[in-house]
Amino acid sequence: MLDRSPGPISGHRLHRAMPTCVSTRVKSGDCPRSEENGSDGGVVVDVLWAPQTPLALAACVAAGLVYGFAGFGAALVAVPALAALYSPADAVGIFALSALASLVTVVPRAWREADRPAVAQLLVGAAVTLPIGLYVLRTAPTEVLRWAISLLVLGTVAALVTGWRRGGADGAPARVAVGAATGLVGGATGLTGPVVVLFQLSGRDGAERVRANIALFLSLLSVLMLPLLVITHVLGSRQAALGLILLPVYALATAAGQAMFRPGNERLYRVVAYAIVAAAGVAGLPLWQ
Repeated sequence: MLDRSPGPISGHRLHRAMPTCVSTRVKSGDCPRSEENGSDGGVVVDVLWAPQTPLALAACVAAGLVYGFAGFGAALVAVPALAALYSPADAVGIFALSALASLVTVVPRAWREADRPAVAQLLVGAAVTLPIGLYVLRTAPTEVLRWAISLLVLGTVAALVTGWRRGGADGAPARVAVGAATGLVGGATGLTGPVVVLFQLSGRDGAERVRANIALFLSLLSVLMLPLLVITHVLGSRQAALGLILLPVYALATAAGQAMFRPGNERLYRVVAYAIVAAAGVAGLPLWQ
């Protein structure tokens, strides 16, 4: 796992990416902390030259394209891929920072079209349970989290493909409850989308309002998560370095996906998005590691 400075090192996946770690089977605590490896500039250089970085860039390109033309699915693509390359906790920290690109690429339009009071109710629920989810992320076994992430991704795709629809009303209590479930699941796995996407797609709003609600909620939730990720040491210097490297790539890919979007081809885009998300979920299964 990437070094979370300050604080002890745990895990091993991202240690393999560091030139200062010779062994390919590094155990927890075997790699020196970033203060000992050099300056912040050295951290950036180390991350840039790490063998996993090109794959991480490719994952963010795919995530941005899917998000741009489908309006959802970025974390469903990026998080399982990054968790397979590094660790679940690193994946959450890295992508939460990269996802800030949505504040520029998605939020301005979504702010105009979304039901902002409804989004606020979702955020209230999420704010309560996010710390609990992050505690699970920090304490649960890595392999258990990898299984949970991939199975949640594949389950979400199955629900979307089969056209699953929920019952019940869309009142404030329901939105707060959905936000709370999103905070818990999103904090523990980094997948903030599945619960709210299924909730919104099963509602009565039109396609544009649904798309805007999801985009605005997930973008603001990323902002809400960042200080908690820093406090819990999920987002340290190396995670931040990689997240900032991936941010402009993700932003450009999202803009490209939006440019590709044509309303008449929305069904085709969704099929492609489902296929990419499913592929990421399968690739993230611990079976291949």
